[in-house]
Amino acid sequence: MKLGYHTNTWGGVIGHPAGVTSVKDLFYLANGSTEEALKDIAEAGYQGFEIFDGNLMEYKDRVEEFKSLIRENSLDFIGVYTGGNFIFPDILEEELSKIEAVAALASKAGAKHLIVGGGAIRSNGILDSDYIALGNALNIVSDIAEKYDLIASYHPHLGTNVQSPKQLDKLMQLTKINLCPDTAHIEAGGGEPIDVIKKYSDRIKYVHLKDYHNGDFLPLGEGHQNFAQMLTVLDEVNYDGWVTVELDSYPDPKKGAEISRHFLSKFVKINNV
Repeated sequence: MKLGYHTNTWGGVIGHPAGVTSVKDLFYLANGSTEEALKDIAEAGYQGFEIFDGNLMEYKDRVEEFKSLIRENSLDFIGVYTGGNFIFPDILEEELSKIEAVAALASKAGAKHLIVGGGAIRSNGILDSDYIALGNALNIVSDIAEKYDLIASYHPHLGTNVQSPKQLDKLMQLTKINLCPDTAHIEAGGGEPIDVIKKYSDRIKYVHLKDYHNGDFLPLGEGHQNFAQMLTVLDEVNYDGWVTVELDSYPDPKKGAEISRHFLSKFVKINNV
């Protein structure tokens, strides 16, 4: 397994303000320095990084500069995180166009993965048809990713219509996309990460780890998640891809990354990464 870290800790999770009035600009965004994030991630001992679509698109006219930054820090560009509502027909074309632009730039910059979150919750509740719409949209996202030689994976997330294990099971029957389990979001949604990993092991091409306790997302080892067993299960199914630590916010981002890297160093199979 190869270890990566998400740049979103540097600046925290916000949205692109232009997205309020323009769906094509509705990006995720971390309000911090990508340059600082990559330097800190490399110094903390990780091999690669994941980035939000909004932070990647800041380099749309400076691709070579971005690739140079990656090389300077001796990192691999693992992938980009994007998403959409996916259930509203009137804006779906705009959402998919945005995702295609992100995928094209990510591929040009050397990424391997396209990670997708989303599935809106209506103000009057979730409709069964929303899962059909979401599944169909994610199939198109998978095709977009394939067009640009990327691996697409769906990331269950609080605040979407795929929070609980039951909701995840409903969606996975309706789409061909791979699954990127985020262990903390799965637990926060009422699930058991180990069970989800076992159940969908044949559709897992990428993994997010973060710890969880009493409603808080934490560096690895500071909550109560059983990462030893999770990694054992992944090893048993011969998973040899990226494992990316993701932490939405931490007072000292580099310190948070170091805490998780130190915790992971106790596991022999990833100690020599």
